[in-house]
Amino acid sequence: MFVVCGEALMDVYMGEATPTGMTLDARIGGSPLNVAQGLARMARPVAFLTGLSTDALGERLLASLQSEAVDTSLILRSDAPSTLSAVSVDASGVPRYAFHGNGAADRQITHDSLPTLPPATRVLQFGSYALAVEPVGSALRALAARERERRLIAYDPNVRLNVEPDLSHWRAVVEQMVSIAHLVKVSDEDLGLLYPSETPEQVAARWLAQGAALVAVTRGRHGASAWTRTAHADAPSPETKVVDTVGAGDTFQAALLTWLDEHDALTPDALSALDGASLGALLRFAARAAAITCSRRGADMPRRAELG
Repeated sequence: MFVVCGEALMDVYMGEATPTGMTLDARIGGSPLNVAQGLARMARPVAFLTGLSTDALGERLLASLQSEAVDTSLILRSDAPSTLSAVSVDASGVPRYAFHGNGAADRQITHDSLPTLPPATRVLQFGSYALAVEPVGSALRALAARERERRLIAYDPNVRLNVEPDLSHWRAVVEQMVSIAHLVKVSDEDLGLLYPSETPEQVAARWLAQGAALVAVTRGRHGASAWTRTAHADAPSPETKVVDTVGAGDTFQAALLTWLDEHDALTPDALSALDGASLGALLRFAARAAAITCSRRGADMPRRAELG
C-alpha cells in the first residue's frame, strides 16, 4: 500500500466578472491529494494521511477521495476551516496561486495525533507545503525519518512561496527531507528558486551523495531527466495541446510510483539498480501521464488504461 502524506484543499479558479463580483469554479486540489487520487486511478492501493475540515468543503474533499477509492481511514477531521487556493491561469496555461490556509484543517496534525500506519504500507509519499508549515511539517518530517529504514520514502518539494515566502526555510526543509528520502522528484522551476547557482545535474549529484537512490527532474515541455548513482536518462515531453498544467507534476509523481511498482522496483536497492534504459522507460511513462493531465482542466488525471 502507498500512503500519501500532505495537504488537501480547494483550487478556486477565477472566472469572468459579473455585475456584483466574479464567477468562481472550485475544484478538488492539493498536490498530495492529487498524487493520492492519481495513484488510485492507476489502480494502486493508496491511503491518504491529512487533516480535513468538517465544513462543507471538507466534506466535498472527503467525498472525492472516497469516490476515487482512496483509503480515508488515516484522515483526521477537525472544525478548522478548509484551505482555499485561488488560481488564475495565464495565456500559456501556467497557474498562479494565492493561498488562504492559516489555521486550516490540513495544518492541524501533530506528533501526538499522527495515526498508526497500516501494516501493509510499503511506500510513504510526502510533498508540498505541508512539510514547511507547522505543526504538521514537524510531525510529517519526523514520520518520514522514523519510517525510513522500514519503508520507501518518496518526496516532491513542490515549493509554494505564497504559503511560505522564506526560501531559506524551504531549503532547510528540502535538505532535511532529501537526507531521508530514497526517491526525490523535483521540477526545474523549484530548483531554480532553491538553488539558482547550481544546475539540475549538480543538485541531483549532491542529493544522491546525501542518500537518495533516484532523483528525477521535470522540465515542463522540455521533458524530464533522472539519475541514480550509476545511470542517467532523459525523455522528451509528448506533443499535447495544453489546457492548463495544474496537477501535471503530481500526475508525473503518481505515474513514477506506478511504473516502479509494476516493475517491482520500490526498494532502495532496486531504485539504485535501474539502468539507463529502465530510467528512460520510467520517464516516458510518467511524461505521457502528465501530458494527458495537461490536455484537460483542473488536475483531471488519467486512469491506468489510458496509458497503454
